[in-house]
Amino acid sequence: MSIRKRTSDILDRPFVGWFIIGVIIFNAILLGLETSATVMGQMGPVILALDAACLAIFTLEIAAKLFAHGPRFFRNGWNIFDFTIVAIALIPGAQGFSVLRALRVLRVLRVISVAPSLRRVVEGFITALPGMGSVFLLMGIIFYIGAVMTTKLFGAEFPEWFGTIGRSGYSLFQIMTLESWSMGIVRPVMTVYPYAWAFFVPFILMTTFAVVNLLVGLIVNSMQDAHHEEDVAATDAYRDEVMAKLESIEARLDKRN
Repeated sequence: MSIRKRTSDILDRPFVGWFIIGVIIFNAILLGLETSATVMGQMGPVILALDAACLAIFTLEIAAKLFAHGPRFFRNGWNIFDFTIVAIALIPGAQGFSVLRALRVLRVLRVISVAPSLRRVVEGFITALPGMGSVFLLMGIIFYIGAVMTTKLFGAEFPEWFGTIGRSGYSLFQIMTLESWSMGIVRPVMTVYPYAWAFFVPFILMTTFAVVNLLVGLIVNSMQDAHHEEDVAATDAYRDEVMAKLESIEARLDKRN
């Protein structure tokens, strides 16, 4: 067995994955402790040393994957994801790169690529993006129509909320999230325009209870499809493995005969 094949087999073992997850979680705790001036004043050198050790482990893991898979490493989107995050963490934190160094916390996202269940959620979300684009377009049209209407209807008396299309759009977004929509916005508007509820109630029904739930439905459906495809792929791989073993047994029997 070649060294590359042996390295690939080691990286694919479950305990390696769990070890990397443990390092990611431990590193996330360290990054949180680095934001505390008190903790850094007492244990700063130790925390920074442990953080550097975690980064070294991540770098060695990426290097091992590059050695084991060669150019095929970059054919996997999750490998590119891991490589980018580790590369950002290796950028020096001096001068203009200080903002990029703050992005070290992105290392926590590596748990997504290591944990299959989280990876399935992200893949389902990405699969749902085309359908979500249509829903966002529909919501944009609804918001634009609503912003124009509220600006013309309520802008004169309530310029802070509906004075411009931009302010109206933001106020309508707040209403869609149901954040203080009644006592904070709608009821004060109704003191001047008693029939304002005839606009706001249908708007909430269309956006909050219809369009938003449509987005949720698309994401859930995409995750179910991704889970089904993963099960089919696992079944196909198991079937191929069984067939290979049967063919090997048949070849041995033919030799004996």
